[in-house]
Amino acid sequence: MSSGSTSDTAAGPRPAAGPLHRWVLPVKLPEPINPALIEHAEKRAEYAQNRIADKITAFAGSMAFVYLHVVWFACWIGFGVEKYPYGLLTMIVSLEAIFLSTFVMISQNRADAKRQTLADQQWKTVQEEKGQNLQLLDLSEQILALTKEVRASAAWRRPDEVP
Repeated sequence: MSSGSTSDTAAGPRPAAGPLHRWVLPVKLPEPINPALIEHAEKRAEYAQNRIADKITAFAGSMAFVYLHVVWFACWIGFGVEKYPYGLLTMIVSLEAIFLSTFVMISQNRADAKRQTLADQQWKTVQEEKGQNLQLLDLSEQILALTKEVRASAAWRRPDEVP
């Protein structure tokens, strides 16, 4: 296999290494490996509105989004679509900011849901470990009691064995 090909690795397929991908296109995050997060992602993907919101926030949080706006503003001003003070452009950008702030909050809620999923799974693990630890303590106490009985029995028999 050549070094330039894409192959599936433990972290997923390697992205294309071209300059367009590195500098413009959004970086795809690796798929979760935690079973709780995988289940959470599957439940989230069941609804179209969640998938759409995820795509919008992924694009809005990328350099492609920034470059698109730089080109858009430059063309708007450069081609003289409207005269200064750019009232329509200001209104469009303000409306966009309202929607983007909503998507930022959606993204934060999604991140909080992921954190809660992980916290719930960790709590279950801690509770299982607590039960195992209690069982180990019980076994240790049983071993200690048996050890004391063996020592007491050995100490009781020792005087009889002396000639």
